[in-house]
Amino acid sequence: MGGVGGEIFVVTGAGQGHLHPCMELCTHLSSRNFHTTLVIPSISGTTPTQIPSSFSQNPLTSFVYITSGPPMRPGSDPTRQQSALELQAHITTNRSQSQPPIICAIVDFQIGWTKEVFQKFNIPVVSFVSFGACAAAMELGAWKAQAGQFNPGEEARFIPGLPEEMAITPSDLKRKPVGPPPGGPPGGGGGRGGGGPPKPGDRPPWVPEVEGAIAMMFNTCDDLERPFIDYMTAQMEMPAWGVGPLLPEQYWKSSSSNSVIRDRQIRQQQRQSNYTEEEVIQWLDSKPRGSVLYVAFGSEVGPSMEEYPQIAAALEHSTNEPFIWVIQPGSGIPKHGGGGGGQPGSENQEGYYPHGLDSKVGERGLIIRGWAPQLLILSHPSTGGFLSHCGWNSTAEAIGRGVPFLAWPIRGDQHYNAKLVVSYLKVGYKVAHDLSEMVKEEDIVRGIERLMGDQEMHGRAARLRAKFENGFPASSEAALDAFGDFIRQKAP
Repeated sequence: MGGVGGEIFVVTGAGQGHLHPCMELCTHLSSRNFHTTLVIPSISGTTPTQIPSSFSQNPLTSFVYITSGPPMRPGSDPTRQQSALELQAHITTNRSQSQPPIICAIVDFQIGWTKEVFQKFNIPVVSFVSFGACAAAMELGAWKAQAGQFNPGEEARFIPGLPEEMAITPSDLKRKPVGPPPGGPPGGGGGRGGGGPPKPGDRPPWVPEVEGAIAMMFNTCDDLERPFIDYMTAQMEMPAWGVGPLLPEQYWKSSSSNSVIRDRQIRQQQRQSNYTEEEVIQWLDSKPRGSVLYVAFGSEVGPSMEEYPQIAAALEHSTNEPFIWVIQPGSGIPKHGGGGGGQPGSENQEGYYPHGLDSKVGERGLIIRGWAPQLLILSHPSTGGFLSHCGWNSTAEAIGRGVPFLAWPIRGDQHYNAKLVVSYLKVGYKVAHDLSEMVKEEDIVRGIERLMGDQEMHGRAARLRAKFENGFPASSEAALDAFGDFIRQKAP
């Protein structure tokens, strides 16, 4: 392919939900003969041992760390922060050595302040959004349509340029109040990690973070979100590409072969769990095809302490359907000022656990405490439904394996991811009409019975899955090629 096409710095946001997609993005770019340097803020909690050997041993990928200091005060100069000085040093080192010139920086909007550092060196910046285009388009459209309040008798607020099914309704406004994390970056820079706007109709927190960028990238593809990608292109007046879903290579290989994914072959670090992958497979193998409900929320968000017993009661009483329930340590205890619910001290810091439920349900239930092999569970033919918070990575993983949803969004983009699944793709139900109130056992029971019994919906989910049988989406390959052509023209 000739010489290296140039150096691209990729700056990831904090947390595994940002780091993993950015690593996959680097891998896709290196296959196009770009050298990539992944910039990892130390706030992500990542150490070098958590970088897979397949990444670190690739001659066209490297990574560096920058410390993440306290949040910036309004009006302060971000380029004078310690982390910015470290980033400048990495850029200077690159330029002083005989390395390919830096032709672009791809910046996770959560770390949007870094664009000012790159612009100081006249390096063009592309904003990367680690979630889907629907959530961004809906946040932007709701703001432009002033959808935060409804007139008396108004049933829906349509957003020009977006599908009619995605009109904002009064139920979309019914959410538990969730604020940004204490000590998070200002200006919404950490909004995705902290819940985004407090209600529909506010300015999306990412808007100021992408100002000055020359293009945008979304962790999605045309088959899932083409109208929303087009909307963002038109509204932001810059190219917007769907370059995902940025899931592991093994995920896409298994999609074409219909094989079960082994998580530990992908994420090699040890995590605490009360079941091994082999035990989970054996349990799933013993269940009928499409019969298992998978219940799991993110590591950062979940129901309130008062709602967890409602889930336990629903799983015990609702149905004879088998289930896997993943319960994270600290479940029900508020994290970062949002999600999790409950009151600190209402249980110890171990959080909620359904003591006695396993003996009541017997072999019908598998209760996993700690880490669970989610890709394995979603790819197993026995899994037939997913009670989920609709974080974007989990949403994309399940859609790609044909698993429909019972959506229980907690904060931020999850609400619009759920609306995409329920109203546009029509492969799920919402757990309750009013999510500003406590979700009760009867809501969950009703949702489980509708989800697991709806064969038409399962058929739609299977047809959507079939679009991914050939592996990583062709539209996303084309978008990455288009980005390459675009950035080469912009290179100095």
